[in-house]
Amino acid sequence: MSTAQPSSTTPAPLSGHQFRITLDDQEAVVTDVGAKVRRYAVDGRDVFTPFDEDQTAPAGHGAVLAPWPNRIRDGRYTWDGVERQLDLSEPERSTALHGLAMWQRWTVLPEVDAAHRAGQAVTLELRLAPSGGYPFDLLLRVTYRLTATGLHVQTVATNLGTAAAPYGVGFHPWLSPGPGSLDECTMSLDARTRVTVDDRLLPTGTEPVAGAYDLRETRSMVGLDLDDAYVDVLRDEDGLSWVRLTGSDERTAAIWMDESMDTWQVCSGDHLSAVEVRRTGLAAEPMSCVADAFRTGDRLVRLEPGASHEVTWGATLL
Repeated sequence: MSTAQPSSTTPAPLSGHQFRITLDDQEAVVTDVGAKVRRYAVDGRDVFTPFDEDQTAPAGHGAVLAPWPNRIRDGRYTWDGVERQLDLSEPERSTALHGLAMWQRWTVLPEVDAAHRAGQAVTLELRLAPSGGYPFDLLLRVTYRLTATGLHVQTVATNLGTAAAPYGVGFHPWLSPGPGSLDECTMSLDARTRVTVDDRLLPTGTEPVAGAYDLRETRSMVGLDLDDAYVDVLRDEDGLSWVRLTGSDERTAAIWMDESMDTWQVCSGDHLSAVEVRRTGLAAEPMSCVADAFRTGDRLVRLEPGASHEVTWGATLL
């Protein structure tokens, strides 16, 4: 595996062309389909639940979710007075789910700095084609970089068009339970407020965390069935908010986001359509907005022509 851009006719596994970056005992494998992190491990211990090279990501594993994360009700929204209709990518709930980028083939950029030349970083780019449902010209760029403290991810969206665009972004890593099961794990999440939802998993409001949904203190994963968004996040002295999953080996797979994002989505995978991947990890999704933001405007970015929006998050093994 290299970071050189393959030709358009180069055969590829179902997950896409593979780009491996390494630093000391860390290894990450990124695919050009969806700019997904197919694997991230430290000294052979998975931080993210991996999926096979010749497999499509079973539950959006490792994907970039843009230009919106999560769901849009009926795929319909109004922007600057014009109603738009997106394709319903989740027909069973009649929603448009997780944006337009996760199944596109991204372009790997040339080696731009010493970390890229040393095989410690890779940058991928996607220019979204305008469509009837999303008639905006966006350039997305994501850099995955291994550092002494773990995997560092930076994503920039730039509006190349002549009209302001609605925009949100999120990411879909699944934290690995390690050698044991998810029920042998404990977890914590830095947030005070949970987003309530209807039977289509669309927001209805918010409430202070309580009971099983209060994850500020470490608690067992036994019986914990999650597919929930959280806001009003807590931050440490470095301005980072965290989700942590500690396995039976007492190692902790953790994801952080900086102040560029303020929303978490966590999912235990109890109800995934692919039965074989249920409860094989914990989705810990840093996001810039909650579901249905194109309709509600909640935390939605108005990306003006020529403007850019940047977010940063990362992962590590503690």
